[in-house]
Amino acid sequence: MFPVSIEKENKLREKLDSLGIYEKDIKESFVRSRGRGGQNVNKVATCVHLKHIPTGTEVKCQKARTQGLNRYHARVLLYKKIEHAVNREESEEATRIARIKRQKRKRSKRAKEKMLEEKHYTAQKKKDRTYSYENDT
Repeated sequence: MFPVSIEKENKLREKLDSLGIYEKDIKESFVRSRGRGGQNVNKVATCVHLKHIPTGTEVKCQKARTQGLNRYHARVLLYKKIEHAVNREESEEATRIARIKRQKRKRSKRAKEKMLEEKHYTAQKKKDRTYSYENDT
């Protein structure tokens, strides 16, 4: 189907299947590319535009000069984009849990000492302030 090795194509197919991305759910269209590439780019619609209908995710690829290779790269980009969206939701939950664990974790001895030093320093500043006001009156 794509002008890449059978192994690469099979790996891509497995990855897409693992996320539930099927060819029937992908709307594919071709557009003329822009930029370098010469006559080929100006004549042939080599840029590939994919839209995954269930998620609404869109990808455009004009990485290579051939349409077939761009079709492959566009599917790779689509996979990565959807995977990132799925993992971001999971990672947000993981970061929230990690933050709660950090908040509940017991302070280290050095952190306690540092905090107490800061408190003593602030208390001393306040004490000096009140002392100077009492002497003025």
